[in-house]
Amino acid sequence: MRIGLGFLVGTALFPTGADAGEQIVPLVGEVVAGPPDHVLVPFEVPEGIAELEVRHDDQSADNILDWGLVDPDGFRGWGGGNDEPAIVGVDAASRSYLPGPIPAGTWHLVIGKAKIEVSPATYDVEVVLRTAATLAPQPERAPYVPSEPLVAEARWYAGDFHVHSRESGDARPPLDEIATFARSRGLDFVELSDHNVLTQNDFIVAAQADHPDLLLVPGMEFTTYAGHANAIGATVWVDHKIGQPGVTIEGAIAAFTEQGALVSINHPVLDLGTFCIGCAWDHEIDPSTIHAIEIASTGLDQAGGLFDDQAIGYWDDLCDAGAHLAALGGSDDHRAGVDLGGFQSPIGDPTTMVYASELSVAALLQGIRDSRTVVKLQGPGDPMIELDSAWRTSGDTIWADLPVTYDIRVTGGDGLSVHIVRDGIDVEEFTVHGDSIATTIAIASLEAGETRTRVELHDDLGRRVITSNIWQRRCDATRCDDPAEPGDTTAGPSDTSGAGTGSAPGSSGGTTGTETTAAADDDAGSGCGCDTRDRPMHAAWLLLALGLRRARSRSAA
Repeated sequence: MRIGLGFLVGTALFPTGADAGEQIVPLVGEVVAGPPDHVLVPFEVPEGIAELEVRHDDQSADNILDWGLVDPDGFRGWGGGNDEPAIVGVDAASRSYLPGPIPAGTWHLVIGKAKIEVSPATYDVEVVLRTAATLAPQPERAPYVPSEPLVAEARWYAGDFHVHSRESGDARPPLDEIATFARSRGLDFVELSDHNVLTQNDFIVAAQADHPDLLLVPGMEFTTYAGHANAIGATVWVDHKIGQPGVTIEGAIAAFTEQGALVSINHPVLDLGTFCIGCAWDHEIDPSTIHAIEIASTGLDQAGGLFDDQAIGYWDDLCDAGAHLAALGGSDDHRAGVDLGGFQSPIGDPTTMVYASELSVAALLQGIRDSRTVVKLQGPGDPMIELDSAWRTSGDTIWADLPVTYDIRVTGGDGLSVHIVRDGIDVEEFTVHGDSIATTIAIASLEAGETRTRVELHDDLGRRVITSNIWQRRCDATRCDDPAEPGDTTAGPSDTSGAGTGSAPGSSGGTTGTETTAAADDDAGSGCGCDTRDRPMHAAWLLLALGLRRARSRSAA
């Protein structure tokens, strides 16, 4: 008999004989292609159970099913595509699952329809109920507690906002290996962004004590079959089963935001057809509800920029619509830099620089909120470019009626070209001569609306280093900024960069010609200062729809 949610249950609720102290509950059935993306198969757990094991099999070389577990009180784990059985006990659990009391009552096996090419897809699952545990206790697990700042200094910090540990079903490394490799590359922090779980957070306190010079940032890659989002700083689990009663993408973003986490879209245009399940973003959301976007990820960017221009164009499209999104980069590393395939990057490729008041999770999050980020596409050893202004005292926006002067600093960029980009349009460029330079530009506020500016370093292959945007608008009744006084330490990153000084070639008095283009841009652009005539809009941005319907399959993304 076909049950309403699309699964067939055989002897699902009745235990059968097994070894002494064990009972086996068989769950045999099928799921059909189409919504909903997840189905829940119930089974009963009696009193006195100390541990349960879920042995799962999707019985197909063509179909891919994901697996998770819900107890009577809520979420107990999401293994996704884990090949090994899931084990949940009072004092220990296998990767991707939570230890704790085993309440009697109705539990549910969660089945995700990752890929169904032959419908219906069948499954054969055994739930083994034990009165004695087989897993050793895990004293290294502890509730996450933010560490004290590792460095009490305002400066640029280098890190990676997209790293997977063994708590992701498709990843291998423990936290110790991740931290060791990240420090070997000179990084200051990594975010642990495992698929739909926060079990990695249970191991941060112990690992942080062993690696006091690398900040481990909690997080989650909120992985759905229609896109992946990065919940930076997340410490409270949020349901990813979009389409289940009460589970929506809007609600998920709100839940992350309410706990203080920041939401970014990961690899938004990574459309590899059947190679990658849900990697390209296909959810319709209000872009003003998110905080950042991953403009570079995976080894494909370093192998020739296959997704570089598309991701940056996607970012510009959202900014054209008024969303203030910081630029982030993440390696999407699943192997701690070991045994990488052709579509993988080691931790730190790319690297995101964050200007923060100290090396702490809270300070890094504030740096992202303020759009004080720079993405180095080829890793921490890339040259550095900075854009800042003495007018900028807080946030990502300068409010000014007078033209605003911006400082551009380049370190290690000899022979590269600086590109000044306003509202997504490349308006000026010049070549760097010497290891370090500093110059200025001046930009007038629009009569109405806002304008945004970023700077980029290019090599012969294209973009190499990119800053986030600084936004600018005219004063209103609530705010009007003034340039910082000489020596004011609030001026920001340029004060601590250590870059040399000098003017750009062809500049006059240390100022480029950009101030002369501002008025012309005002005439050409719309009321929000967004002129896209020379840059095609992506179909991903129509009626606030972020993405096109794409084919999916399993990926390490």
